[in-house]
Amino acid sequence: MTTAKDLFIIALHLGSPDRPVGQGDLSLTLAGAELIDLVSAGAITLDGDRIVPDRGPAVDDRLLAEAAATLEGQAPYERVEDWLWRRGRDLAGAYQSALEEDGVLSQGRRGRFRSGADRVEPADTPARRQALERWEGGEPVLAALASAAGVPGGRQPQDGPSSEDEAVTTVLLTVGDAVMELEAVRQRRAIENAAFANVWRGP
Repeated sequence: MTTAKDLFIIALHLGSPDRPVGQGDLSLTLAGAELIDLVSAGAITLDGDRIVPDRGPAVDDRLLAEAAATLEGQAPYERVEDWLWRRGRDLAGAYQSALEEDGVLSQGRRGRFRSGADRVEPADTPARRQALERWEGGEPVLAALASAAGVPGGRQPQDGPSSEDEAVTTVLLTVGDAVMELEAVRQRRAIENAAFANVWRGP
């Protein structure tokens, strides 16, 4: 399992109708999780905030391999922020579909996310148990990503990634900035929609 899949399972496991995890927020953090796993796999390096593909070993996860295939292969390489927005579009839906195909998700009444008219929740599988074990162990990267996504119960890790791992730190900081930018866009649209409604209502 990858960090992105673990993150999706945790978001689904802890999410609720009262405290939903935003699909846009989750999609951005899933894209960040993919970058972190690609760094760990030796498939990319970061030159500042630029993503440089590396001829490391091929990754064996389908979605992670798909992410690697979307990277710009020539200089000037893509910035982390730009890639998060591009890759993150509807990424939560792609992960839901993949996990359903793998039998990791099942239909249920408590699940936060919908698949058509049905709700889904993590099935009792080794993948779910692994994700929960990683979460309950306070793994710093997973905890930081979950906090950025707004996962209920998410907490900032007591010990963040090592200061020596500049690539992971860069990705996490950029993910946090992207989620904040998305929230600012939501607030601006809400204000604009409210103003538009007031115009139609009149004095």
